[in-house]
Amino acid sequence: MSEQRRIRVLDPRLANQIAAGEVVERPASVVKELVENAIDAGSTRIEVELEAGGARLIRVRDDGSGIAEEDLPLALSRHATSKILSLEELEGVASLGFRGEALASISSVSRLELTSNAADDPTAGWRVVAEGRNMEPRVSPAPHPRGTSVTVRDLFFNTPARRKFLRTEKTEFSHVEEAFRRQALSRYDIGWILRHNQKTLHQLRPGDDQASRERRIASLLGKAFLENALHLDLAASGLRLWGWVGLPTHSRAQADQQYFFVNGRVVRDRLVAHAVRQAYRDVLFAGRHPVFVLYLEVDPTVVDVNVHPTKHEVRFRDGRLVHDFLFSSLHRALGEARAGQPGTGQSDELPAGDGAEADGGEPQEAGQVRERDARWEQQPMALPGREEGERVTPDRVRAFMEGYRSLHPSHEETLLTPQPAAPRAEGSGVGGSAAGVALAERQAVQAARRPSLPEADDTRAPPLGYAIAQLHGVYILAQSERGLILVDMHAAHERIVYERMKTQVHGGRLDAQPLLVPVSLAASAAEVATAEAERDAFARFGVELDVAGPETLLVRQLPALLADADVEPLVRDMLADLERYGRSDRLEAHVNELLSTMACHGSVRANRQLTTAEMNALLRDMERTERSGQCNHGRPTWTEMSMKDLDRLFMRGQ
Repeated sequence: MSEQRRIRVLDPRLANQIAAGEVVERPASVVKELVENAIDAGSTRIEVELEAGGARLIRVRDDGSGIAEEDLPLALSRHATSKILSLEELEGVASLGFRGEALASISSVSRLELTSNAADDPTAGWRVVAEGRNMEPRVSPAPHPRGTSVTVRDLFFNTPARRKFLRTEKTEFSHVEEAFRRQALSRYDIGWILRHNQKTLHQLRPGDDQASRERRIASLLGKAFLENALHLDLAASGLRLWGWVGLPTHSRAQADQQYFFVNGRVVRDRLVAHAVRQAYRDVLFAGRHPVFVLYLEVDPTVVDVNVHPTKHEVRFRDGRLVHDFLFSSLHRALGEARAGQPGTGQSDELPAGDGAEADGGEPQEAGQVRERDARWEQQPMALPGREEGERVTPDRVRAFMEGYRSLHPSHEETLLTPQPAAPRAEGSGVGGSAAGVALAERQAVQAARRPSLPEADDTRAPPLGYAIAQLHGVYILAQSERGLILVDMHAAHERIVYERMKTQVHGGRLDAQPLLVPVSLAASAAEVATAEAERDAFARFGVELDVAGPETLLVRQLPALLADADVEPLVRDMLADLERYGRSDRLEAHVNELLSTMACHGSVRANRQLTTAEMNALLRDMERTERSGQCNHGRPTWTEMSMKDLDRLFMRGQ
């Protein structure tokens, strides 16, 4: 500025346009704000109508409580809201919108018209618009059923610089559709309609039982999501986590199917993202992203939602508790998804009866993960047979198993004998020395190769069936009740060995090795404070970290397995994790990487011929081992072709 200007009060329109820069980024932002208001009004039905991707027209209708005539002028005023009245209500806010800026900001950059009726008489509605430089509201009668309609035309018509940043109609509509999808997943008890250019694209019925929820998810995210997801419902320490988490084999190249809600509010939070990444750490292929729709319920007073203008971020009072609860819940759910169990394969069809019964909404105690089809454990297999809808009966299973015995009459001669844990070397832990780890590796390999089968059952085959052949020394072919199963024997055995070695090594504290020369690190005051506060976290993994000065740390001891690791970046990464998330698994990750490499070298190699008993032993171990659906690098270990798939391949019945 070339001249000195006096301080003055901004006119209302300019002030609202400045606020709109934070709240209104594109049509999707407008839809989000208007829909949140409709939800807060207690609506049971919300309609969203668009033209030209929302740049020309956005209209949101609801059947909520409506706005009284005398309150309409305030509805378009800045810092006016009915959702909070005091600081106490702000600290425990339960509504979605509460800043009192959205309608005023939107009306300053568009032609906005609000029509509402708070009575049951459809002729008693009123309309309000804001006009002129001072945004003076003008109210007039307008018939309208109970509820509210907000019409936004010509977005950014008076701010050309903002309008030119809008993308193509297709791109803007895709953002609006994603915002609609998030809101529709946040409230299953509300009916939703989305129209674009006079065409209805989504029409979702309300329903808050398990079947209705899964129908909505299938409609919005596709059937493949549910076919490859586990349902969980866990509660602990005043927290409840429920929803659907995708199997590692059903990942995506982009993080475009990740929905996380805190008390019904969709959030994108780095603490949550870190907990999810940790849970999927050694089961997800590099560069892939997991899918999930998860709901966290907490006391509103322990979470701050007023930390970002768009309310996409939250701050937890006890971030470590939330992080550990999310990580342990997801880690356990993925670990309990054994190979061959319903909902854990790569089939393109849902088990019969899936989603047919309501869950009831009762949270389970921590540690009790309910898979989508837990009923499989209590009733005979109810899966598609040769014809559409045909059930696999016990007679068919009995015939199948008799046929298998005729091919392999000696397959039940050897049963599983539990392998004892590796003996602890005198003065050292299992994982504390190369000899100890080598011993654990050898015993795990021997245990996995030992022939083993469960007791015979004339009415049910094991989930992964029985081996019938080996293909090119690489793949095991097994016949199951559903059809044909193919197993990558090296990848499967690698996971089995890896999980057993992890259990043995992490069963107690890792053996530590003092450094001949302590490593000195220059640290900030915050890092020094974190190191002092988190001594136990470092000691759990055999790291001795001393404070040598106000800005100096000394590393005196490391785990024996990581004696040759680069100390400084490892410790700094741990300090950063502990400061940001209250938890660090850097050392555990490094140890696991080493064990993964050892397991890879100690597993069954390609072109090794296995006997039928050895192949069956591997299948049984897969069924018992956590995360056995993926190898240590995240690649799938098995896949299945159902009889329906095979019939389609050979055009049978066509």
